[in-house]
Amino acid sequence: MMPASDLFAVSSSGLVAGVDEVGRGPLAGDVVAAAVILRDPPPAGLTDSKALSPRQRERLAETIRLEAVCWSLGRATVSEIDELNILQASLLAMRRAVETLSVQPTLVLVDGNHLPRWSYEARAIIKGDLTEPSIGAASIIAKVTRDSEMVLLDSQYPGYGFAAHKGYPTKAHLAALAALGVSPVHRRSFAPVKRLLARPEVG
Repeated sequence: MMPASDLFAVSSSGLVAGVDEVGRGPLAGDVVAAAVILRDPPPAGLTDSKALSPRQRERLAETIRLEAVCWSLGRATVSEIDELNILQASLLAMRRAVETLSVQPTLVLVDGNHLPRWSYEARAIIKGDLTEPSIGAASIIAKVTRDSEMVLLDSQYPGYGFAAHKGYPTKAHLAALAALGVSPVHRRSFAPVKRLLARPEVG
């Protein structure tokens, strides 16, 4: 339990959580979201995770894990993505991340222009990872987590190059997909995978 002084230090208006997801564009792997409640002042250097080098992301992720009031992960699986569509799966992952925070927020700041279905007071902020430290922190935690998971998938499904492209539809990934076929971690509702599955010779 945090002392009352620590609670007040987080925000004069209450406990603010930032939430962001990573993995809407890839052809493979889960979509991963993170929610973070930061202490005040936040760690220096927080921004959109894509604007940072892998080393910077890893360093900041470790700082966030150690110094935040709390943080949590949520995800939607490949099968949920295929069932729901990627937008709804992303919102589900974000909802799961916030709901599993060990300290529940009074306000949630969500990156983007859509809000999950929940009872939290919330604001959607386009490019919020650039302007809101808590969203930037969430984007870093989510990306570091998902990238490490894609490296593990690379060892389980060699040849696709998951460690390099993290599932995104690069030329190398599309070529590997055409040569090797569809793996269990590919999103079958995504157009390049769907087209490949529609070909008679692909099972």
